[in-house]
Amino acid sequence: MSLYLPYTVGLMAAKKENRKLDRSTEEKIKSAARTVFHKKGFAATRTREIAEEAGINLALLNYYFRSKEKLFQIIMLETMQGFYQTMIIVFMDGSTTLEEKIEQVAEKYIDLVVEQPEIPLFILSEIRNSSGDFFTKLPINELLKKSSFMQQFQEAVQQKKVADVHPIHFVLNLMGLIVFPFIARPVLTHLGEMADAQFRTVMEERKKLIPVWMKTIMAP
Repeated sequence: MSLYLPYTVGLMAAKKENRKLDRSTEEKIKSAARTVFHKKGFAATRTREIAEEAGINLALLNYYFRSKEKLFQIIMLETMQGFYQTMIIVFMDGSTTLEEKIEQVAEKYIDLVVEQPEIPLFILSEIRNSSGDFFTKLPINELLKKSSFMQQFQEAVQQKKVADVHPIHFVLNLMGLIVFPFIARPVLTHLGEMADAQFRTVMEERKKLIPVWMKTIMAP
């Protein structure tokens, strides 16, 4: 047996453990950055706040992520991927009908945004202030064109079940009905004194109402 074998095995184990620690620290930083960026946006966030949220020092944060801009780009892209992934998965599913897709999108997005209410405003405000490069990394349009949803929508138009309009109107109407209440929530809360529990109840009701409204809106 080689005298160097125990040393080599130990070195490999140490490197493996270091990689695990590195990934753990990276994820801790990203989780903290996600929390702070979603609440305050890019401009109002300081890297020191992210470090404090992660429970680490600023030097360690800078070691893993060289700048606030780089960290923000990662969080922004992951947030958008997570937000649009729900719609893409539902729209690509060939086993569900057009009506079932509407029901699933309404249910899944309302659940998502109830748990993470900062996401819609975060995405809207940061997209407005960005160059739009994020969309080049998310081939949403290409995926939608090839989706089961698109095929079913075209068939519904031919069968005169829905209005003969550009499919983007369908998607915009659907997402608007889902997302706008969360964007308008501060106004609703202020004017109607709507508590969190009441707002959740209203959004649960919308899961059933949105498919009905969509059928009415898109009627030929």
